[in-house]
Amino acid sequence: MGFLTSAEGIVQAAMAEAMAPPPPPDITRWCAENIVFDARSPMPGPFDIARFAFLKQIHDVLSPEHPSREVTIRGSAQWGKTVSIIQPTLAEWHEYTPLDSLIVHPTGSAASEWVNNKWMPMRRQAPGLLRMFGAGRGENRDNTFNQETLDRNGSLKVASAGSPADLTGTSRRLVIMDDLSKFEPSEKGDPEKLAESRASGYEDAKILRVSTAMIKGTCRISLAYERSDRREYHVPCPHCGFEQALTWENFRANIDPERLHAAHFTCERCKAAIRHADKERMVRGGRWVRQNPNGDHPGFHLWRAYAPQRDWTSIAVEFAQIMGWTRIEAGRSLPAAGAAKEDDAEIGADKRSGPATSAGVSAAVEQVFWNDVLGLPYEQATGAPDWEQLRDRTENAEPGSVLDIGTLPSIGFIFGAGVDCQDDRVEVQLVAFGRNRRRWVIDYRVIPHHIGSDEGRAALNALLKQEWRTELGLRFGLDILAIDGGAYTDDVWSWARTHPWSRVIIVKGGSTQNGPLMVAQKFERRRDGKVKRAQKRAFNLNVSSLKAGFYSHLEKVDPEARG
Repeated sequence: MGFLTSAEGIVQAAMAEAMAPPPPPDITRWCAENIVFDARSPMPGPFDIARFAFLKQIHDVLSPEHPSREVTIRGSAQWGKTVSIIQPTLAEWHEYTPLDSLIVHPTGSAASEWVNNKWMPMRRQAPGLLRMFGAGRGENRDNTFNQETLDRNGSLKVASAGSPADLTGTSRRLVIMDDLSKFEPSEKGDPEKLAESRASGYEDAKILRVSTAMIKGTCRISLAYERSDRREYHVPCPHCGFEQALTWENFRANIDPERLHAAHFTCERCKAAIRHADKERMVRGGRWVRQNPNGDHPGFHLWRAYAPQRDWTSIAVEFAQIMGWTRIEAGRSLPAAGAAKEDDAEIGADKRSGPATSAGVSAAVEQVFWNDVLGLPYEQATGAPDWEQLRDRTENAEPGSVLDIGTLPSIGFIFGAGVDCQDDRVEVQLVAFGRNRRRWVIDYRVIPHHIGSDEGRAALNALLKQEWRTELGLRFGLDILAIDGGAYTDDVWSWARTHPWSRVIIVKGGSTQNGPLMVAQKFERRRDGKVKRAQKRAFNLNVSSLKAGFYSHLEKVDPEARG
């Protein structure tokens, strides 16, 4: 005997289903339902949060329902920030609510690389993204840098930090800045601030900054992390259960140059060795701990030691290579000829903000390890040599090896002056530059007048007309004069314009992460910041890089050495 289902019951069930609120947003759940790593991945198969337990709290604070307006993630390279954080965050926000979002990359090529090689492959494979954006083929094809959802209730804009026009004119409730440390300012303003302003129209907006670190002091992601609550991931010791962060200093102290494969951590309490085999179990039981409870937003730092797809031996091997310790053979290392373990231990114990390396290792190689492996900002060598040693080097020099004050060398040179303006004086250093970056300080003068006064300007004009003699008695005037325009800018410009731009230039100090040492300013600006006119005489100087190079040259004692 059969029974008919109640029509009233069917209607009520349908209405209940239609009125039921959607499940709360859950980025971790989205990853489990949509991410499958293919055979090319070091960990193929479905996403498993147990192996990436450190992501759970990051996902939670990135939820549309979490009250945090800003989130900062600083870390080493290649542990899944793009696939497991940035793209799932975009996906879950778009699934949860009608949304206009923005993701900013350092350059146009980086933006294209992300769209073509990371975003579109996931968009075509993940069921959630297919429902929301389509496959981007045929009738679903859209503009690479402006992608709309299929229901037309949302859009994703992909922009470049190098193109200020891409960062203006629209309001975006979700703003993500990827590779933030590589953002460079432009003539139209700071791209980070321009991107932030896109979210200013929404009370519930979210701003996510993600990047590896770069140069200490000017690193954007580190500046954001320092004002955050600075969370570190603490894991339990497999022997005694004591919770601690896995730090580089702890690991470095347990690297044996002759047994790199045995590199490990040591428990801070029981002093037992913590091996790589313990990592997965420890990471599953770990938790984020705030180091700065008064921070104004959640900030996370994670480096390669926690990543499940990389072993600890690889970190030790990379460190050994930049130290110049060894060549690697069959999984073990051999000390370089003449290497002393005591010296190696002393180097390994150095606690400065960049790893000490053996002589001959370039700062660029050192920086890559510090940034990409450790996820920390690198401190350039900016310590000035002892001034007394420099004085004694000159005063105790062999007779005839040092020029008299005011005398130019007899070999080929470029003769320049650097001018600094102060409240009550103008200071001038006169320097000759020769082949192989050799330099001679010819004189140093103090003009006791302000740059805006008639007396100060007259003294600088006289300097440009003056001639100096070489060792052989030939007369030469200044080839070029550079004056600092960072202070008393209008006075500096009004004086400089009375001389050809090929002879007097204006310089302004700054620090960039990866920019050139010297770059032309495209426009002259008024005091209010507005563009006045195009110009050819003003330049920005990358002071941090210039200072680092200058101090390293001062350490040299051979007068024939380059620099």
